[in-house]
Amino acid sequence: MNRVGLSLLLICAATRLAAQGATRTGTIVIAHGGDSTWNARVIEAAKAARTGGPVEVSFLMGPGARETRVQDVVARLQHEGVSEIVFVPLLVSSHSGHYDQIRYLAGDSVALNDQMLHHLHMAGIERPRTSAPIRLTRALDAAPHLARILTDRARGLVSDPRGRAVLILGHGPNDAEDYAAWMANLRGVADSVKARGGFADVRVELLRDDAPAPVRAEAVRRARELIELQHRATGKDVLVVPVLISKGEINRDKIPRDLAGLPIVYSGEPLLPHAEVVRWIEESVTGAKGGG
Repeated sequence: MNRVGLSLLLICAATRLAAQGATRTGTIVIAHGGDSTWNARVIEAAKAARTGGPVEVSFLMGPGARETRVQDVVARLQHEGVSEIVFVPLLVSSHSGHYDQIRYLAGDSVALNDQMLHHLHMAGIERPRTSAPIRLTRALDAAPHLARILTDRARGLVSDPRGRAVLILGHGPNDAEDYAAWMANLRGVADSVKARGGFADVRVELLRDDAPAPVRAEAVRRARELIELQHRATGKDVLVVPVLISKGEINRDKIPRDLAGLPIVYSGEPLLPHAEVVRWIEESVTGAKGGG
């Protein structure tokens, strides 16, 4: 290569590096929020994520919501010089009122119901004002990371998975259409857990914890019936694994109470902490950078 050609090559390389350096991506991991223990696991995962830029956390509800209002976090990131911001919803599903809240905060033209708006207003949360583009990723949905975590949780309950049945048990939405969308994703996740873990049977059900009492009671009844069917089919205690982001009242108190007296093995370990959540955050940001 002659001197002119080498010079042109170096100029092109320098131009590419300058263009890459011009884009600095800030990330906000947005989660439901709970007590200090619940929130701490989310904060630890965000701190561990390596995205090439600053990573912050914002909570939608609970005692941490006012301290991490998304508009304040966005302003802080912009002050740090980011040129784009990625919202990563650390939620089980993109089919929920909380995901719609995050869509709204990202600037989407989504109509929030009165309850979802009230939750935001109570915490003083509002749409951020920023010149940086905001890019919104999907929730966990059917991500392979979710199947890997749930497989590890189920395998951690027994020394030998052969002949064992697993019930994946989630929170779930109130709306029937959202319930169907959750189940469509989680059935695929359940199939992956069965294949990866070597289990005899893996099913999924949602407790619809915020639904009216009769709806929730029916969901609990279905979950109990599934466990009884799985137990009769295998002759062994059923491994119950919650699909919940962090540790709180539902996996600590409600699920054991709902399933009392059934032949199950249950520890209540949620998705966090797990390295796959960190990888999912990183890969979500990579996929969203520059509008990708």
